Amino acid sequence: MTATPPDTLDTAATPEPLEYPSPRIVDSRRLMGPNIYSDGEGALLEVRVAQDESHLLAQLYAEWEHAVHHLNGEMQSPTMVTSMRADLPDAGDVWIGASLFLGVAADVLMTATELSEQAWVRAEQTVASGSAPPNDDVICERLRAAAAAERASRPNLTMLRRIAIQRRRTVTFDDEFLSLGSGEGALVWPLPEAPDAASVAWDTVRDVPIVLVTGSNGKTTTTRLVAAMWRAAGRVAGWCCSDGVWVGDEKLDSGDFSGPAGARAVLRNDRVQAAVLETARGGILRRGLAVHRANSAIITNIAADHFGEYGVRTLHDLARAKAVVAHAIDDDGQLVLNADDGTLTELGLSLTVPLAWFSMHALNSIVQQQVHRGGDAAVVRDGRIALHLDATWHDLGAVTDMPLALGGAAPHNVANLLGAALLAAVSRVPIDAIRETLAAFGASPSDNPGRLQVQHFGGLTVLVDYAHNPDGLAALCTTALAFPASRRLLILGQAGNRDDTQLRALVGAALDASSFDRVIIKEMERMLRGRAIGEMPRVFRDELSRRGVPDVSIEVAPSELDAVRRASAWARDGDVIVCPVHIEKQAVLALLARMRETGWTPGMPLPT
Repeated sequence: MTATPPDTLDTAATPEPLEYPSPRIVDSRRLMGPNIYSDGEGALLEVRVAQDESHLLAQLYAEWEHAVHHLNGEMQSPTMVTSMRADLPDAGDVWIGASLFLGVAADVLMTATELSEQAWVRAEQTVASGSAPPNDDVICERLRAAAAAERASRPNLTMLRRIAIQRRRTVTFDDEFLSLGSGEGALVWPLPEAPDAASVAWDTVRDVPIVLVTGSNGKTTTTRLVAAMWRAAGRVAGWCCSDGVWVGDEKLDSGDFSGPAGARAVLRNDRVQAAVLETARGGILRRGLAVHRANSAIITNIAADHFGEYGVRTLHDLARAKAVVAHAIDDDGQLVLNADDGTLTELGLSLTVPLAWFSMHALNSIVQQQVHRGGDAAVVRDGRIALHLDATWHDLGAVTDMPLALGGAAPHNVANLLGAALLAAVSRVPIDAIRETLAAFGASPSDNPGRLQVQHFGGLTVLVDYAHNPDGLAALCTTALAFPASRRLLILGQAGNRDDTQLRALVGAALDASSFDRVIIKEMERMLRGRAIGEMPRVFRDELSRRGVPDVSIEVAPSELDAVRRASAWARDGDVIVCPVHIEKQAVLALLARMRETGWTPGMPLPT
């Protein structure tokens, strides 16, 4: 962006077609549930100005506020805007960014995004000229018509939402449907057919237990564990995660459903008796939470990942985003936090929701204080998982007897077991069902596909996991050290929305944890996300070389599946392959299954 002279703004139109009415607008979107700015819905405007314009940003924000009030007043209809907030600034190398939020009624979200955009353009014009521009009757009339049409297309939404929240009932909506209650107690209507609040049989609107799972690592494993605990308790569990949507034993859909769409699919299914919803950072920041209420939630941990996206530049920013789940917890619910995570222990000081803590260390001071106060907690004590619930200690079993822990060789999975057990307990899953699940979960490959699965082919050991950030990959490589090896191979790759610093950090995390005799860099064309083919492998190869890995020990595979085939063809008895899978998990797992079925061992031709 070209810088402007001091105290002026160049508002000349760009010759290129624009998605938004100003080149300084980066994104404009609806937040359809609790978010980092509010407990309710709103419109979020993300803007950027050049570094040379940074001294104008506060003035632009002030004029945007004035313009919002002006346009809102010109609507000649019920008040649209209920609150305003801003995050200023978010600094980059050549730009300064800001996030501008409008709290608005749920039935005019789309119109509110345009109002916010037009208010920003009006602010630019005011700062550039020194005075407010004349009223634009065309824009005002368009906004009035848009608001009227939007309200007509979703009648009664605002009132139904308000009454449902007052009655402590779940309410969800999207562009097609509105639902009240959840699971087997839900009522669902096409959005244009939503009834008048007075005609709803509110006594029939019921909720099933709702559990939210977020964090940087371990979300899917924790989600599957808690769902299994509800099943062991005799409930039909519905859950969504980064791999799909399930109800009971039936998989309803495949793909990443860790956002609001997955949550709504579970909550609107009339067979569901308990809902466990993986809730990823991206969905929270792009659309807000799908629900305004939940019985309990967990933040598993906070790790460096996704920096630079949606204003997240630090661990504190990431924790703030994930802590949105606290907004939804009922008065009698609890938020489960990891007491071994420094970012979360700091976050806990600022939260008012009731907390439950878990730790790998029985003498963790936060857990000890929690127990002293009579609060709920879980720890590893003398090699066993101990749960403190309702002022009583419960022995849940020896860690070495829990398949997911790999005999204690997978400490990150021990943390997942702790967090899941505590989350299930505060959600009122019976202790016996929790204990039963801990003793069995992970024994079958179908329990947790693609998450820390160890497979043996003759004398070859293959570890498969989703490890997708430095902390996750370090944990996987450390776990692999529990398996003796004559040689070790690492498959390495990442999505293109991480910058070069994060790519290099991924290499460092792996090599700091273990040495490798060979590294296969996988190209993932469907995850380039703006990068060119070959760009990320060059960064990875450079960092590997800088850290002393010989060039002859590095190769690049054109796909994830091809990387696994190359690694298997290279392997011999006594080797260990560390295999993070991200984009072709089903194909990779299918290949490994065929290898098992055919009795493949190193040196044999691979099955097709």
